[in-house]
Amino acid sequence: MDTIVKKHKLTTFAVSLLLLLSGCAFKPSVTDPVGEPFVLERDLVGPTVATGSFSAIDGTHREFVVNIDGTWDGEALTLVEDFEYSDGVKERKTWVFTKLANGEFSGIREDLVGTARGFQDGEVFRLEYTMAIPDDEGNPGRELQFKDILYNRPDGVIRNDATVGLWGFKVATVNILIKPQ
Repeated sequence: MDTIVKKHKLTTFAVSLLLLLSGCAFKPSVTDPVGEPFVLERDLVGPTVATGSFSAIDGTHREFVVNIDGTWDGEALTLVEDFEYSDGVKERKTWVFTKLANGEFSGIREDLVGTARGFQDGEVFRLEYTMAIPDDEGNPGRELQFKDILYNRPDGVIRNDATVGLWGFKVATVNILIKPQ
């Protein structure tokens, strides 16, 4: 009996370790040709309109349009985002990205757990954060991990793709196209 308990504990440990390590494996990659390097504090300043969709492994699919107004004050980029979802729901979210001494960005938004980390990765910009998704009653629900990649396409459109993780598994994707106005 002792051997069975030890094997179970070892198996549980191995599965837990695998789940933990798999959380690092779901970062998005570039899917379109890349234009000029993406620069956060340059490319999202001014009015832009984004169209996008959220698709989850449970079959959930939600489309949206976002009117974004970006302002850069030399130290922080503020993005005021007005969402309108295909089901009629509207909401406003505000990002504030502060540029750090090492060139990375620290970001906050009302629905984040902790702060976001943004950093340049060659010609693309990567953003990693945890978001609290409310349940049906509006209470804090699950904490989902987002890994975004933003880049300029040659046609002047910004592409933002994200993978969404829960407990180390990829559970959803977000795809957004952002056009300057």
